[in-house]
Formats: sequence, C-alpha cells, structure tokens
Amino acid sequence: MYKGYRGRTKGRLIECGVKVWSDVEVRTGHGSFVGIILPRSETADDYHLVLKLRNGYNIGIDIDTIQSINEVGYREGKYKIPEREFPRDARKGNVTLLGTGGTIASRLDYRTGAVIPAFTPGELYGAVPELADIANLTTIKLYGVFSENMGPEQWKGTAEAIGREVAKGADGIVIGHGTDTMHHTAAILSFMVQNTPVPIVMVGSQRSSDRPSSDAAMNLICSTTTAAKSDIAEVMVCMFGGTSEEYCLLHRGTRVRKMHSSYRSTFRTIGDVPLCMVSPKWGFRPLRDDYKRRRKDRDILIDAKFDDRVAIVYYYPNMKPDMIDSLVDRGYRGIVIAGTGLGHVNKPLYPSIIRAKEEGIAMYMTVQTLWGYVQMFVYDTGRDLMDAGIVPAANMLPEVAYMKLGWALGHTENLDEIRKLMLTPVAGETTEREPHNGYLILQGGIPEVEEFIAHRMH
Repeated sequence: MYKGYRGRTKGRLIECGVKVWSDVEVRTGHGSFVGIILPRSETADDYHLVLKLRNGYNIGIDIDTIQSINEVGYREGKYKIPEREFPRDARKGNVTLLGTGGTIASRLDYRTGAVIPAFTPGELYGAVPELADIANLTTIKLYGVFSENMGPEQWKGTAEAIGREVAKGADGIVIGHGTDTMHHTAAILSFMVQNTPVPIVMVGSQRSSDRPSSDAAMNLICSTTTAAKSDIAEVMVCMFGGTSEEYCLLHRGTRVRKMHSSYRSTFRTIGDVPLCMVSPKWGFRPLRDDYKRRRKDRDILIDAKFDDRVAIVYYYPNMKPDMIDSLVDRGYRGIVIAGTGLGHVNKPLYPSIIRAKEEGIAMYMTVQTLWGYVQMFVYDTGRDLMDAGIVPAANMLPEVAYMKLGWALGHTENLDEIRKLMLTPVAGETTEREPHNGYLILQGGIPEVEEFIAHRMH
C-alpha cells in the first residue's frame, strides 16, 4: 500500500488518506500537480513523493512543500506487457531479432525498479503492432547483460548466432543492444562477420518506452524495416536521426560513435556521412552509394576471434611512463593510443614505448579529436614515435582500432601480419579522405548558428 515509503512521507500519505497508485492532485507552494503516486525504492529517502504526471514524466515532490493531497481516482500498476499472436505472412521477409540485454521496448516495474523487456514476437507485437506490417519476426535471447558488460564471449557468440540465422535463411538480422557500448559491438561485428548477404542492424533506445519522448518504437520499426527491405548488406547501427520523429539514420558499424549521454540522436557517423535515412513514412533515402549490396546467396564469413590483451591509452599532458610499463608488465600484446593533435604523446613516455616495441607489443596511434587523420610525418614527435614502433592508424576511431587490434591478435602475434591486417580496410574503418561536409558542429550561442537554427525551426 505504501511500497518504498516510510517516515515522514508515509505519514503524510496516511494523513491525506492516499496510497501508492492513487490518482491525485497535489497542491504545493510551487503549484499543483496531477498524477499517480508511484512506489519508491526501499533505499530511497523519506522526504520525497514520486508522481507520474499525465504527460508521462515522473517528478519528485519535497514532502515539506506539500499543502494538500486529494485523491481523484485509483489505478493499480500493471506490469505484464500486452501480448498478441504475431501474424505471419509468406509475402513478407523473415527477420531474426537477437537480444543481448538492451531493452528496445520495455516498461519499468516501479515495485522493483527493474525494467521489464518486451522480447517475444507476441510481446513486441503488443508493444509495437506496426512490426507485423513489416516482416515475420523471430526472436532469440542470446544474453541478458547491460551493454557495459558485453565482452569477447558475447561478441563471439553474437557473431556465431548471426552466421546460424543467415544460414537458416533469415532475410535480415536485428540486434537489440544497450546504447552505451553499441558502437564497440558494431565495430567488432564488422570484423567478425564479413561478406554478409543480408543487412545486420544494431538497435537500442535512449529513453524507455514508458516515456512520451521514447525513441524505442521508432528505432525498432526502422531497424526491422532495414533488415527486411534494405539492399544494404553491412553491419549498421540504426538509431534516431534528428530532433523530429521523422527518420532514423543508418550508420556504418566502423564509423559510428555515441556522442551524447541523453539525446535521442546520440549516434553520429564520424569522419564520413551516414549510409542512409530510413523512415516509416517514406522508406529509404540513401546518402551514398558505395555500400555492399544484399545478395540471394547464403555465403557469409564468420571470423569470431579476439585476444583481449589489448588496451586503449588516452593520452593526457604529464602522463607518466608507468602507464605504459604497467601494460607491458601485465602481458598485454596490443596498445592503441588516442594521441593529441596529429598523433602525439610526451617525451617521457618514449623509453617505455621503446621497451614495449622490444617486447613485441603491437602499438597503433589514433587521434582523440575523432575527426581527422593521424599525421605522424609532420613533426619530430610523430617521426620519433614511429621510430619507437608506433604505427599510425589513419582515421580509424580509437574504439574501432581497439576492436580491430584485438581481432587481429586473435589471428597472429606476428607484428608484420598484424600490421597488414590493421591497415587493410575490411569494413570502411579507414577511408582515403573525409568528405567536405562530414565535419559539422553547430556551436550554440554563435549568432549565425542561432539564426540558422531559428530559420530551421520555422
């Protein structure tokens, strides 16, 4: 009746004759709020009331500001996601959704604080009925982990599952994944899964399905549409494309990065342009034509190897040599450096880098600017670092270089062979040039930018 409430807050609820799930009007010194009283975590404080407003958002109200609470109704929470039998149509494509733990369509269980995912075809159909108009959906739960806990075991298992489903005849693969490390998994799958005849689409959501601004349904519809109907046969990330609910973008798996902690359009293609726009309203609008095409055969190469003795070192001023030494001492076989500018680190690191070279450790330089290329011939620093054994990795993103180096080390420890693998593009991880319009940051506050944004808003 008072789940999670105690102390002064519980006393106030009892005094006002209301309880958890009461539909109430709360009058405070800051105005009135109408909504449903939600349960609280057992470990939460005892001086806030949590209310789900009519617009779908939750707020916390300081109990000391409350003047009155009036019950206008009662709606007990229901947690079971509606399930409907998923209709199948022989005329539609067959899409397999592989679940890794990211919740694409879900509801929050306020009693426990846990997220209840919609995952079976029936649950997904109940949550997003538009899916039945797109494809015949099969779901397979591979893992149930938060994305930060994805690792070599899960990457290899996902790659092997993709191979099995393609061999069975799937017309496309969707991979549900948490957004925090989605770009890491997209990168490693681009190396572990090669020559795919069908689209492989990674998807997640920034905001849970119980929020009015959730991107979950939109992302799931667009990713399923891509898997079933697109002619792009690559590993891609499909996520919200802009500030409106008009389209999603398809990003190449080796050139994408999560760039904002909460924006729905958090995923951006870096140093390039996205592959395509996809919309439930108007379908596909390719932004380039150099992608690999869908094929009718079932030939696919699954190369699921990874050596986890690899690290990324993000250089910072005054970095000490022991940062490199510790990796050497602990048996690491590969180091990716995110260097400053064109690919630089300070001179005190040189002896440790030379030592790593003598130990046969593969070392690759990327740039922490993300956009742009490593250019180690320009200054003495870069040339000295190359002499010390560091190989420039062109415009490969640091996380992508990490994934590719682990994949390369899974094949060999021969430095020449590793270099050949690292510098031979597999899935667009390095490009000959960056497009003139690939780098664009609209810096707020600058007059011409504000004018541009105001014009677009109207």
